[in-house]
Amino acid sequence: MNASRLDSLKQVFARHRGRLLLTVLLLWITMLAGTALLGLSGGFLTAAALAGAAGLGGGFNFFSPSAGIRGLTMARIVSRYFEKLVGHDVTLRIARDLRVWFFRRALPLAPARLAGVRTGDLLARLMSDIGEVDGLLVRAIGPLLALGGVSLVAVLSAALIYPPAALLLGVLTLSIGVGVPWLTVRGAGAHETDRALHRAKLRAQSFEGLEGAADLTALHAREDWNRRVLVAARQLRARDRRRRWRLVAGNALHGVCAGVGLVGMLWVALGGFERGAIDAAIASALVFLTVALIELWAGIGLAWQSWLSGRVAAARLEAIVDQPAGVDDVDVPLALPAQTGELTLENVSFRWPGQARALLEGVQLRVAPGERIAIGGDSGSGKTTLSSLLLRLWDPDAGRVLYGGQDIRSLAQADWHRQIAWLPQHAPVFAGRIADNLRLGDADASDARLWQVLAEVRLQAWAERLGGLQAWVGENGATLSAGQARRLALARALLRRSPILLLDEPTEGLDVDTAHALLQDMVAALDGRSLVMITHDVLPHGIVHRRYRLDAGALGLPPL
Repeated sequence: MNASRLDSLKQVFARHRGRLLLTVLLLWITMLAGTALLGLSGGFLTAAALAGAAGLGGGFNFFSPSAGIRGLTMARIVSRYFEKLVGHDVTLRIARDLRVWFFRRALPLAPARLAGVRTGDLLARLMSDIGEVDGLLVRAIGPLLALGGVSLVAVLSAALIYPPAALLLGVLTLSIGVGVPWLTVRGAGAHETDRALHRAKLRAQSFEGLEGAADLTALHAREDWNRRVLVAARQLRARDRRRRWRLVAGNALHGVCAGVGLVGMLWVALGGFERGAIDAAIASALVFLTVALIELWAGIGLAWQSWLSGRVAAARLEAIVDQPAGVDDVDVPLALPAQTGELTLENVSFRWPGQARALLEGVQLRVAPGERIAIGGDSGSGKTTLSSLLLRLWDPDAGRVLYGGQDIRSLAQADWHRQIAWLPQHAPVFAGRIADNLRLGDADASDARLWQVLAEVRLQAWAERLGGLQAWVGENGATLSAGQARRLALARALLRRSPILLLDEPTEGLDVDTAHALLQDMVAALDGRSLVMITHDVLPHGIVHRRYRLDAGALGLPPL
């Protein structure tokens, strides 16, 4: 069976089935105790009042009902406390595991499959959608199961006391407990999906507006973008209003049905009392039991609404993580070559899924161990696609990518990724310490090794001025210059000690002097490793051994 199916969303909840069942049981006990308490109290007060009016106070049994009321009160308090304790504990555990599950399933899809998903949309799924799903227990599953159990016990208890009352309670259960919520949420699934899309749209536009605030300001486009965000907010508000009115209508219908049902139970109970089938205390208890159930049923509509919202959110999460990976790992991988091997592309062709035009067509390339090459070309010529094939984010449609004579499809992905260190065009600098950023390249690197690699990229003096390896750097390199951020990212790549270094536009956004200094330092730090550099810049003499140009899907030598 596919491992991704074993690691499904249902499995996240199944791992906590014990705590989930205990929470539902405690919630059921709480509701049952509260319902029984109101019924017993109503019957007891009625019996006590009648006994007092008849002057029978001395012969009236106050103690048994009083003990029952105290017992039910304590049971309700204790069960309520532990229901909250266990319920919040399992909700937080599920919230933790959902986020781990989402990252574990989504990260292997990056960047190949996730490249087409807006960052704001991913953020919406990570925050809003997971928030909807992790609260399913306390907002939907628990209340619905507990209410069903309490309603069943109430109907069976009434059947033992007075069957006509049980029949009416059964009708009320179906009409108020099932019919009204069904009418409330009927057709709401499509509205919830639409609402989730607009919520994600608003979050995405807000996030992108903040992320691109500098560019929007420079282009005098902030007001236009603010209007877009405002329109998205109004659209979401309209859908929220429609949702609230649907719930209001459901509550109104619930109130009408509850009023009719309560009058009906009063009529049935009085009829039973007049015929002598039940005494006044039992008749009153049946009426108060109905009041308690009607109060509980009032929350069913909201619980069903939460269930619908959770299902829509779960579907949105699964739509991301259930995408097929760009490549499949081999079941029985071959061992890596014992020695550093030659990297070879043999007649490699590739077109993006759903695209008619081939970006690469019959590409041939050989990179000997320790050789340094650069690949240039116009925008859209396939340079980034070529690097994706080298990283095995995608497999070629035709041809092979070989390492040491072995097709990299025959190697375990983890083994191949250890052979190649990648410096992307927009390598991030994370908010944290210098050491934290560097150890992403090698988690076991010693402080001495970190200082060594900083010296190799000429950042040692900068790090010392900043306060050493424990010094803090801002998110996205906010406290660094562009050159320092690129050098720090290069140091992280060099730490991997991989035999191949793949760089994608390493000097993008740097001035010429800074770019040339970075490249010279990089070559000095390679220590015999192979280099494949994707770049459109003019390189200083001696940086690479050979240059290629990618044009019309073919790789060739640039014109003299």
